[in-house]
Amino acid sequence: MRPFFVSLTLCLGAACTAALAVPLAPGATAHPALAHPGSLGKHAGTAAGHRTPGAGDLPGTTQSLPLDALGPAAPGTAVRSTAAPPATGTRALPARTVRPFSLVGIVWDDIRSALPGRAQVRTRTLGTGRWTGWQDLPTDSDDAPDPGAGEHAGGRERGSTAPLWVGVSNAVQLRITPPQGNRHPAALPSGLRLELVDPGPEPHSVRGGPPPTPAADASSAANAKLAPLGATEIPAQDQAASQADIEAAGGKKPTAPAHLGARPRIVTRAGWGADERLRETRFVYTHTVRAAFVHHSASGNNYTCAQAPSVIRGLYRYHVKSSHWRDIGYNFLIDKCGTVYEGRAGGVARPVMGAHTLGFNTDSTGIALLGSFGRTEPSKAAVEALARLTAWKLGLYGLDPRARVPMTSTGGNLYHRGRVVRQHVISGHRDGFKTACPGARLYAELPEVRLEAARLQGR
Repeated sequence: MRPFFVSLTLCLGAACTAALAVPLAPGATAHPALAHPGSLGKHAGTAAGHRTPGAGDLPGTTQSLPLDALGPAAPGTAVRSTAAPPATGTRALPARTVRPFSLVGIVWDDIRSALPGRAQVRTRTLGTGRWTGWQDLPTDSDDAPDPGAGEHAGGRERGSTAPLWVGVSNAVQLRITPPQGNRHPAALPSGLRLELVDPGPEPHSVRGGPPPTPAADASSAANAKLAPLGATEIPAQDQAASQADIEAAGGKKPTAPAHLGARPRIVTRAGWGADERLRETRFVYTHTVRAAFVHHSASGNNYTCAQAPSVIRGLYRYHVKSSHWRDIGYNFLIDKCGTVYEGRAGGVARPVMGAHTLGFNTDSTGIALLGSFGRTEPSKAAVEALARLTAWKLGLYGLDPRARVPMTSTGGNLYHRGRVVRQHVISGHRDGFKTACPGARLYAELPEVRLEAARLQGR
């Protein structure tokens, strides 16, 4: 039987473009929500539809496709692919035309469950109509809130893959291959959904800028001792001037110069375009900061520095709307050009509770370098920015970046609840949790980062 084609018309505001026809497997049908793009916003919990931007609006959307009826992969599900036939037991979502998105991931109901096997996606680039090759969605994503942390934004925390940045795309195809050596499909976790995130436009491209809401004002006011209300960046300053930041962190004014690195320039949440209406309104703090855990976002390296704010907005929406966290999980993010961004709201100098290292979120700060560094070297600019940021942030709390500090695990797959572990003051994610994060290439840089951060502190 010959495959048939479905063609959809996609509308964004006043501009509509005809989508390219997408081949579907014999007998397959487009998901009902995709057959009528305008209907997505009508289904609670299914997808948030596009809205026409207005003054001061920062739209972004999440299309959420149920995967509870994945069928076996067949040759007809491939899109002009020259790859080998799918492995026995592989399940697939045939190609689907959707509204434009830039970041993709998979979520499921229970954060304690795992997605077995290998999950991969292909996407079609908007404009060129070209399909990418198959790309992995890391199924062992373990950036997560601690048990009992009360994240619960929008419901119980979900399990999730790391999201992948694919750039603006308008079609997707998915396959899940059983674990190696297993020829039969493994049981999939309940509530499996494919999340397609549109991060929305850049703040400067929207008439009126970010919406003036109480939540936006509160987020900015948390940095009031460092920058004016509504500032899009916290300026860099030298080592002597940065001594005053210790008070912003909640400490006492030092009577003698402290070992504190110069404050780096930090792009605020207003600067990268956070829609503060998404997150929970409250800020949650721990007692202090005792360590920094370094991550990679595992979202791929195919972004430009100009796109970094969009990547962060995508991660933010994925963490809050898809994974049900109160806010983005990381306290800071760094792009490949070395720009530092404010992550979770509450004040960059303060000990804000993050959701980045399951078991060790208490009294720590989480820093994610945007990209995937298992096989790819992090940029020199990003590593240097990591040293500058840790020299400043850890110095606010009197920490020597070369030291170790005892920390008590709240429970994870590497250390049981109550276990006291002597962690590096600058640790990799894998030091607190059994994971590949932050990638072998970035992890190998950490010894030099510790030395450089200490040097920047004047030690």
